[in-house]
Amino acid sequence: MTKKDSSKAKRPKKAAESPRRVPRKRAAMPSPAIDKEPEPQIFGELDRHLFAEGKHEHIYEKLGAHMATHDGVKGVSFAVWAPSAESVSVVGNFNGWDGSRHVLRRLGESGVWEVFIPGLTAGELYKYEIQSPGLPVSLKADPYASYAEEPPNTSSVVYESNYRYRDATWMRRRATAEHFRRPMSIYEVHFGSWRRIADENYRPLTYREMAEPLAKYVREVGFTHVEFLPLKEFPYGPSWGYQVSNYYAPSARYGTPDDLRYLIDYLHRKSIGVIMDWVPAHFPKDAFALGRFDGTALYEHLDPRKGEHPDWGTYIFNYGRSEVKNFLIANALYWFREFHIDGLRVDAVASMLYLDYSRNEGEWVPNQFGGRENLEALAFLKELNEVTHRECPGTIMIAEESTAWPMVSHPTYTGGLGFDFKWNMGWMHDTLKYFQTDPLFRAGNHNALTFGLIYAWSENFILPLSHDEVVHMKGSLLNKMPGDTEQKFANLRALYAYMWAHPGKKLLFMGGEFGQWREWTETESLDWHLIEEPQHGGLQKLLRDLNRIYRKQECLWEADGEPTGFAWIDVANASQNVIAFRRLSPSTGAEIICVYNFSAVTIEGYRLGLPRAGKYKPLLNTDAESYGGAQKGPAKRIAAEAIRHHGLEYSVVFTLPPLAVLWFEAPFECRDGSEG
Repeated sequence: MTKKDSSKAKRPKKAAESPRRVPRKRAAMPSPAIDKEPEPQIFGELDRHLFAEGKHEHIYEKLGAHMATHDGVKGVSFAVWAPSAESVSVVGNFNGWDGSRHVLRRLGESGVWEVFIPGLTAGELYKYEIQSPGLPVSLKADPYASYAEEPPNTSSVVYESNYRYRDATWMRRRATAEHFRRPMSIYEVHFGSWRRIADENYRPLTYREMAEPLAKYVREVGFTHVEFLPLKEFPYGPSWGYQVSNYYAPSARYGTPDDLRYLIDYLHRKSIGVIMDWVPAHFPKDAFALGRFDGTALYEHLDPRKGEHPDWGTYIFNYGRSEVKNFLIANALYWFREFHIDGLRVDAVASMLYLDYSRNEGEWVPNQFGGRENLEALAFLKELNEVTHRECPGTIMIAEESTAWPMVSHPTYTGGLGFDFKWNMGWMHDTLKYFQTDPLFRAGNHNALTFGLIYAWSENFILPLSHDEVVHMKGSLLNKMPGDTEQKFANLRALYAYMWAHPGKKLLFMGGEFGQWREWTETESLDWHLIEEPQHGGLQKLLRDLNRIYRKQECLWEADGEPTGFAWIDVANASQNVIAFRRLSPSTGAEIICVYNFSAVTIEGYRLGLPRAGKYKPLLNTDAESYGGAQKGPAKRIAAEAIRHHGLEYSVVFTLPPLAVLWFEAPFECRDGSEG
């Protein structure tokens, strides 16, 4: 029998006395001696040992607030790590926010404090009142809280999940998935601005409201995965979730933790994978959160040359401290285990790897060997990837790493960092530079198209056209394109067809699939009405067809990370702004011929080298009328002639439409001897 989801009954109890007061300074209250065991012990000897070693992979089940029963009495257990505190109390509506009522006891040298309070139930607001030597009493949110008040309120909330997943089939398949040899087309989503409800003051959808329309839309357009910008609780909306205050609590802006579980479960049952951005590189300085948690630099480095990020005004985690490393690695496991997240895209990895990242001379401290590499962060990232892959098989770890650091997506046992994939930022910058150039001057930038294939197989790449490229006065993707309106759409259609055939998995930020004109902002819904206009609707139809062909054709993804899946045909035709290449499937012998005319003129009589005799079936023409084009180019199969060209034994002559892409399916001999 399925247990009823009672998440709606677990929302925090609102109270006027939620901690808006300044806590009084009070004398430290002695905790009961641990050997007297006046209360049931929550955090045992093994827990202390594993936590001190940084190896407690279920630490979130011990620290934080949890419903519990002791000697037949129901209540809530609280445990928090605050090694430099003189005393710690838990305060909330249940004790009038009075720090003298429920004082935690310290568990020896572990730095952990705990208490069990009988009679408490889910939904209680609480914080920790911490007295540190020589400092005023502070109120802190629980670092391990599984739920928090909706910002701008900052209290933690006692929460008990009652959700029962129904995605067992998905989870079984996930455990054995070979993501490198599967199609991956990712739709990047900022939750609060994907779609808003006009009749209700344009509020964002909730987790549950989002489930059905998002799943339906993603399936219609053909993406394999959704990637959410961070959904952990964060105090400042314009940070988009990248300045996290509560690493274990989903944002209450959109509902309860079980509401988020429902969304992920629903997407899985519709065969859609779920990736979330994860931010272990830094955290905000808000007084209620992790910063200076027990009066000392507990989670961060004290020295600002190591512990503060100059660009973002945030603290940097102390990756060399076992308990901090444990906090982060267990957090990754928490999202995989408790929420069935399929992948984590790790934000700002480059800022973690280099001690001098965004710093001038004299503003950073070299490592023990005098170098700029952050050895503690390196060890952390390797252990993170080893543990997550061991404990949660089939999950995906993705690095946003913008430098030339080698072997980011190689296994740790070969000297790599152990990620599954790396964002190809070089491809993104070069490609956008080329497409933003007027076609008259693209010949001089031809290497921007071809250079990426020199290093395309050095990593397992994802090609990202992400949210970062459509904000901060950069313009939308459509508005980046040169020319008049018709040319802008033609250029963008050509860009997507180039991206979908290029080696590497795909990622596109929401709104790009139908050509939103304006820059994205987190406070407004996407301009969905544009889809009703022919050119915008045509662009969306092109994305549907790109995803449909991509998922069906193994040659477009089977050997993304190997040179056997790609071969140039026409690589140096800068004068005409033309390139052509083959995508191949090593397992079947199937291949697709991809031809690109990035000039603004029609090229008559273009001769293309072909690998074999036979007729080549048109798969895609971005100049098709249904996409908003002029319907130029071959509409029927083209027959190869026995004329050598481009180093190949066969060739064909046809017309290349301006700013257009043509894909052809090559004939091939199946294993049974028949023609494919």
